[in-house]
Amino acid sequence: MTRHLVPTLAAALALTASAATQAEEPPPPSPPLTHGNGKLLLTGGVSTIDGAAGGGLTPWAVTASYATANQFGGTAHATRVVTQDYAMNAYGAALGIDDRFELSIARQDFDTGPTGPALGLPGLHLKQDIIGLKWHFAGDAVLDSDSWMPQLAIGLEHKRVDAGGLEPTLKALGADLSGTDLYLSATKLFLATGVLVNGTLRVTKANQNGLLGFGGTEHDSYSLQPEVSLAWLLRKDLAIGVEYRAKPDNLNPSILAAGLKEDDWADVFVAWAPNKHVSLTVAYVDLGHIVPAVVAKRQTGAYLSAQLAF
Repeated sequence: MTRHLVPTLAAALALTASAATQAEEPPPPSPPLTHGNGKLLLTGGVSTIDGAAGGGLTPWAVTASYATANQFGGTAHATRVVTQDYAMNAYGAALGIDDRFELSIARQDFDTGPTGPALGLPGLHLKQDIIGLKWHFAGDAVLDSDSWMPQLAIGLEHKRVDAGGLEPTLKALGADLSGTDLYLSATKLFLATGVLVNGTLRVTKANQNGLLGFGGTEHDSYSLQPEVSLAWLLRKDLAIGVEYRAKPDNLNPSILAAGLKEDDWADVFVAWAPNKHVSLTVAYVDLGHIVPAVVAKRQTGAYLSAQLAF
């Protein structure tokens, strides 16, 4: 019996030693990041006015560029919005890393139109800088397209506005000149039918997206605002869709009464991407009433955005 037991014990000890040696070995290193564009056309979204990847008005759970896992890529965009009485230019860039992380920057320049002279500030422009971060932490819009699991991401957008001569008025109304939005986005792509649905919940106290500061004397707390996008891929390089973005109304209860009432935003858009390097988005936008004490009509108009991906 002893003669048979010794080889058995020796084999067991050898297996234990081998397992211990394997346990002590470090895991294989992750492959280095390489530049790439492995995503399907238009599945990386376009650039929002705030710089993040998504639709025109609201971020999605996708990351910027066409980079997939173990890849990196970037985008740059320029956007022009024109309504009956106002206009805005926006431009920026974003970096997507490993299809997990996104870093974005954007600059907005809003022409106040007739409101500036009405306030004794002719030629007034409101300028805002935005830094964004996004983490895609679960799901895959393409790989999970045959299930109900959406792609999920959380993000933040830190904003600071340069309101020029309007800053004393904003401060008197209790508005800060900088603030941070937090959001959770869920993006679901039904690849077989070419339908994309996105829902975003944003925690914010921005007035007119931050262009009129953040919060107010009578309402200075954060509120939860929903945002929705629906897009339909007519073909692999062309999509149409609609967006809706709810917004807080922090300044309306102020001493100016309805003079600063804030409405929600919406648009109908067409996005065209002839290749993975260029995309163009045109839209009809409805920004509601902006400072109705000065301009009574709703502000509707055109949105045009060009994005370069690399």
